Amino acid sequence: MGEQERLRDYRGKRDFRRTGEPAGERAAGGEEPRFVVQIHDASTLHFDFRLQVGDVLKSWSIPKGPSARPKDKRLAVPTEDHPLEYEEFEGIIPEGEYGGGTVIVWDHGTYEPLSHDAKGRAVGFEESLRQGHASFRLHGSKLRGTYALTRFRGEDSWLLVKAGGGRGHGTPDPRRARSVRTGRTLAQVAAGE
Repeated sequence: MGEQERLRDYRGKRDFRRTGEPAGERAAGGEEPRFVVQIHDASTLHFDFRLQVGDVLKSWSIPKGPSARPKDKRLAVPTEDHPLEYEEFEGIIPEGEYGGGTVIVWDHGTYEPLSHDAKGRAVGFEESLRQGHASFRLHGSKLRGTYALTRFRGEDSWLLVKAGGGRGHGTPDPRRARSVRTGRTLAQVAAGE
């Protein structure tokens, strides 16, 4: 499936004459795959977790946000694929547009796919997602280490869990959290600062 087909749902839900969200023009480069975690103050305040898979960002809404504390289980609800440029999007989505509300980039960086089969052979990341379990190592400004996404209860429910030992911090207060790109809070972006 090509990028145009993968982004059909995304583009169909938005009027790009009204929103500053990217329409999706950038092609995937040969660099390491990227990830982004955005805080979105929409009808419900939540975190959006996005992993580059080929030429799109596979996306999940995480109501409580990702945790750096090992073994914390976070519900992750799949949303439509987003264009690669969405990794940099921070701003206000106009009222009446899909998702509406304020968005900041809480964390971003690269990731390493780590998925393998029962015999220890590497499995492509897109294939591991199709099979319902994908492991990866995040190299972000705030999130680092090995995580896994595991599907349960059909297609619409996943868990995001940090693997491994050690101690980490939980999820930040989204109202006080600052953008890794600009240092601004949701309130500052909403006020146009």
